[in-house]
Amino acid sequence: MENIVLHKAETRGNANHGWLNAYHSFSFASWYNPDRIQFGALRVLNDDTIAGGMGFGTHPHDNMEIITIPLEGDLAHKDSMGNTEIIKNGDVQVMSAGTGIQHSEFNPNADQQTKLLQIWLFPNKRNVEPRYQQITLNVADRHNKLSQILSPNADDEGVWIHQDAWFNMGNFDAGTSTEYKIKKEGNGVYTFILKGNVTINGQELNTRDAVGISGTDTLNIIANTDAEFLLMDIPMNY
Repeated sequence: MENIVLHKAETRGNANHGWLNAYHSFSFASWYNPDRIQFGALRVLNDDTIAGGMGFGTHPHDNMEIITIPLEGDLAHKDSMGNTEIIKNGDVQVMSAGTGIQHSEFNPNADQQTKLLQIWLFPNKRNVEPRYQQITLNVADRHNKLSQILSPNADDEGVWIHQDAWFNMGNFDAGTSTEYKIKKEGNGVYTFILKGNVTINGQELNTRDAVGISGTDTLNIIANTDAEFLLMDIPMNY
């Protein structure tokens, strides 16, 4: 039985700290909504804008798979594993926090803002050795088709994490349609629209809307306008 959860953009939590303007699809920090705790293994989807020269000081994480997708500008990363990196639009970064890590993230450019998505998934195994991975993707691969950016498999396309999850991004021209087959039985798909108007299984979505669909094995996706979106295929039971 298909189950649809619709999260309109304006129903998200918002915390504007001046240096950081954050929109939360799920309960996070001071924003709590008992109906918006998680979608399957997906626990956090934050849509962040960081002011020039500002950022998050060193802070800890453990037992979480943390995926960062820069949308605009640059993000400087430093962690307790010794990684010092800059990520930008077209890159994807993942940290398996496992037994525990500390990291900081900041916008290294004083004259421009940084926009990013930060996504947390519960892992399928606890207390793994922490790891860091960053790759640069070919954004052209997403034109009018879905391009995989994450999977459970180290030798597959994109980054990998400790969870039976597959992420795809699409950059579709108006009128483009596709069918997506869910990768694993029991998984659901949470799709976040970065921009444009898209219909998924009959549900119309606009910029920054999201829909979670479970209990089906196929998604029918139609871009009604030029559109960009992120599709996350994730376990509902984990």
